[in-house]
Amino acid sequence: MTYRTRVKICGITRVDDVLAAANAGADALGLVFYPPSPRSVSVAEAVQLVKNLPAFVTTTALFVDPHVDLVEQVINEVKVDLLQFHGQESAAFCRQFSRPYIKAIAMQSTTDLSALAETYHDAKGLLLDTYKPGVPGGTGEMFNWQWVPSNFIMPLILAGGLTPDNVAQAIQLTGVWAVDVSGGVEASKGIKSAEKVQQFINQAHA
Repeated sequence: MTYRTRVKICGITRVDDVLAAANAGADALGLVFYPPSPRSVSVAEAVQLVKNLPAFVTTTALFVDPHVDLVEQVINEVKVDLLQFHGQESAAFCRQFSRPYIKAIAMQSTTDLSALAETYHDAKGLLLDTYKPGVPGGTGEMFNWQWVPSNFIMPLILAGGLTPDNVAQAIQLTGVWAVDVSGGVEASKGIKSAEKVQQFINQAHA
C-alpha cells in the first residue's frame, strides 16, 4: 500500500511563512516554545500566527523540558492541535495534557526504538532527529538513515538535515510516515524561503 508522505514545516515565526507553507501544501506547521532557539515565538506571537492559518493545516507546539504551566497556556491560548516534546520528558509528563503528542528521539546507533515505542505507546508518532550533545534538535545535521526501521509499529517522522535536495531520497530509503523540516527551507534563521518550502514539498510528494 502506498500513501502520501506528510510534511511538517517547523520553526514558523512570521505570518508570511504561515501562508507560504499552507499554500505550498504543508500538512502541519510547527511553533517553537523554547527561548534559546532562534525560531522561538512567544504565546502572543503564536496566537497571531495561528489566526492566519487556513482550514485543514494542523498546528504543533514544540517544547523542550517545559514547565506544565507553559504547555497549558499554549493549549488554552494558541489552541494547538498537537504537542511535540524534544527534551527528557517522561511518558507520564507527555500524556498528562488535553492534546495528543509526539516524542522526539535523538538517534544514535544504539537507540532502541522498539523499547521507546513501548514507553511512549500512546504517542501519535516518534520523531527521529539527529543526536548532538547539548542540542535538543534543530541541528541541521543528518543522522544515518539506515537506523530507521521499516514497517515500524507506530508512525515515524524523519527530521534532521532535510532539504529540498535530499528529502525524496530520504523518503525512498526510510519509508517514513512524515518528514519535518526547519532550517533546510530557510532564507535565514527563523525566516522561511517560500521557494524552498515549495521545492521541499514538491520533492516530498514526488
